[in-house]
Amino acid sequence: MSAADSRFASGQLLAPARVPTFKFFSLSQLRKLRGCEQVAAVCYRVRGGTIEFLLVRTTSGHWTFPKGSIEPGLTHAQAAALEAFEEAGVHGRIEETAFAHYVRRKRSRRSAPSTQISTHAHLCQVTWLEKPREPDRDPTWFPAEKTKQRLQRDRTPDYAAELARIVDLAIRRIGRV
Repeated sequence: MSAADSRFASGQLLAPARVPTFKFFSLSQLRKLRGCEQVAAVCYRVRGGTIEFLLVRTTSGHWTFPKGSIEPGLTHAQAAALEAFEEAGVHGRIEETAFAHYVRRKRSRRSAPSTQISTHAHLCQVTWLEKPREPDRDPTWFPAEKTKQRLQRDRTPDYAAELARIVDLAIRRIGRV
């Protein structure tokens, strides 16, 4: 029997066990940690052979796909589906794998450097809509060309081109489905 075993058997304890410490974060803190990565639900339907995309208004008045931060504990697809539901009232089928990825620079209001935000885009075929959970989002359907026009309005040329590329990629992907 080793010395340690004999001390344990005799009731003598070794040094007290170290209890790991845990730091708890609020949901808003976790969102900030993941703030440089987002998901978007590129919601669509086909009516009369024409592909239409569902856009929502941001608080600044821009049209966009429902998008937001990745929620802790959810896959990217689940987080995108949740954003579509909250912002546009979407019920539908979302693809598990992102069909596209885009990056944009978000300028800060202060003299701080800009933040680069990476967005994973998931296609979501809408089966039906209900009233959005978030107020003032105004979900609206647009044909592909009008979708591009709305997405490009009042945006930097680089970001506008990225959003047009996402629409084109979505159209090609939908055509294969």
